[in-house]
Amino acid sequence: MEAEEGTQQPQLVLAHKLFLLTQNDVDDIEKVRLRDEVFNFIIANDMAPLYETLVANKIFDLDQKALDSMHVKIEEELKKHDEKIADAEENLGESEVREAHLAKSLFYIRIGDKEKALEQLKLTESKTVAVGQKMDLVFYTLQIGFFHKDFDLISKSIDKAKNLFEEGGDWERKNRLKVFEGLYCMSTRNFKKAADLFLDSISTFTTYELFPYDTFVFYTVLTSIISLDRVSLKQKVVDAPEILTVIGKIPYLSGFLNSLYDCQYKSFFTAFAGLTEHIKLDRYLHPHFRYYMREIRTVVYSQFLESYKSVTIEAMAKAFGVTVDFIDLELSRFIAAGKLHCKIDKVAGILETNRPDAKNALYQATIKQGDFLLNRIQKLSRVIDL
Repeated sequence: MEAEEGTQQPQLVLAHKLFLLTQNDVDDIEKVRLRDEVFNFIIANDMAPLYETLVANKIFDLDQKALDSMHVKIEEELKKHDEKIADAEENLGESEVREAHLAKSLFYIRIGDKEKALEQLKLTESKTVAVGQKMDLVFYTLQIGFFHKDFDLISKSIDKAKNLFEEGGDWERKNRLKVFEGLYCMSTRNFKKAADLFLDSISTFTTYELFPYDTFVFYTVLTSIISLDRVSLKQKVVDAPEILTVIGKIPYLSGFLNSLYDCQYKSFFTAFAGLTEHIKLDRYLHPHFRYYMREIRTVVYSQFLESYKSVTIEAMAKAFGVTVDFIDLELSRFIAAGKLHCKIDKVAGILETNRPDAKNALYQATIKQGDFLLNRIQKLSRVIDL
């Protein structure tokens, strides 16, 4: 179950392949190859509970002979684990008892039996004293959560891990937890917090069981671009040596980041188009694909307009390498949604920026909060009068 250093946890590789099998953007030939790989992995690891679920969801056709064979092997393996636990409880010490229970937990995780795995992990925890070992059990639980995308389980496990760290905990496990929490934040559309956690872990990354370092850099760049201001982006991402050593290996990502920072908008849109499929076919980013597309366009349009009091729509369209009609339609949507602070003079063909004044915004907020406070005081005075 436990991944070797530098390799992704096999069950999470399987989860990504299962995700691709459900996507219309993956061609049929690729799906045939993926289906064979998934089936062979399930058979090799006796993942009968997962296989039954996939058959119920009509992802696979039922092979009763293969299913019966897996059940027989699972029963034999469970019998061995129960014998080891009984032997450890009768003849060995507490440490050996814990190890025997842990081995049974990892077996349930390997075969994809979520409920029994969680139950066995709780039992293993009751036999565990050291904080570090309890933390490792939480990491196993988090991996189960990410395999099934059970965000409630993930959230509770992260809170539990943080409470354990108050009792003590080593530096490496704390850094690993940051990556787990960052992935959870990104998966639940909290890109700002995800970027902060990823950037904190960029030089100490050891969480290879979740994803390779290349993927980690990919996530870090994507979340940072829509979360950081221009100065922070330069310091923490564009010039970061850890990112520079890897970013060239990921198609379009270097052009995506650098063209945005260098204001090469035509190149940015080209790289942006190249990255869209990668984002769409990512298991964690897929649910937020449309949201991310809107946010990144907001960032790039805002950056362009920042330099001008007014600019012609034609000049902006030329800078981005698109048509005037496209820019007109795009900007009208973002302006209506309150994402861009400008207005379109369609007759003159000009965009006029109207950036909100920070002091005026603060004044308006004070007035609004003051009115709210006065209303509360009036309601309170009526209650007191009674």
